[in-house]
Amino acid sequence: MYRSAKETYQESQFFTASPAKLVLICYEGAISNLKVAKNAYAEKDYQSKAKALQKAFDILYELNASLDLQRGGVIATHLRALYIYLIRSLTEGDLKRDLTAFDRAIAMLEDLASSWREIAKPAGENLVYPQPAEKNHVTSVPAGKAFRNTAAAIA
Repeated sequence: MYRSAKETYQESQFFTASPAKLVLICYEGAISNLKVAKNAYAEKDYQSKAKALQKAFDILYELNASLDLQRGGVIATHLRALYIYLIRSLTEGDLKRDLTAFDRAIAMLEDLASSWREIAKPAGENLVYPQPAEKNHVTSVPAGKAFRNTAAAIA
């Protein structure tokens, strides 16, 4: 069976992505599936809700499993705690039919995705040009270099 051009493009984007971009792809996938699950829940389409929620859980489990606590240090530890919290909160929200749990999880993941968008920018787009300290002295400092190094360590 032939695959669509869109599927082929998405696959090539995935296999050529940097570690930070892969994390961003995961966040965007989790957000998208949580929105689908929430809408399906509101429409009482429980089968679609279950499939979308399971995909979001799978992504969160994968993000959690990919953390390197040795190299990622405190950031990896905090991300692990956040992923576990999100999984528990979403499970409880699903059981109690509380859609605000979905909203909270989406908001948290959107905040994380926003930060990772900055981390995942290609080199050169994150450059900050400070005012020269002396005449004819121009330097550039990559913004968030420590975050990019940490992202590479935990991704």
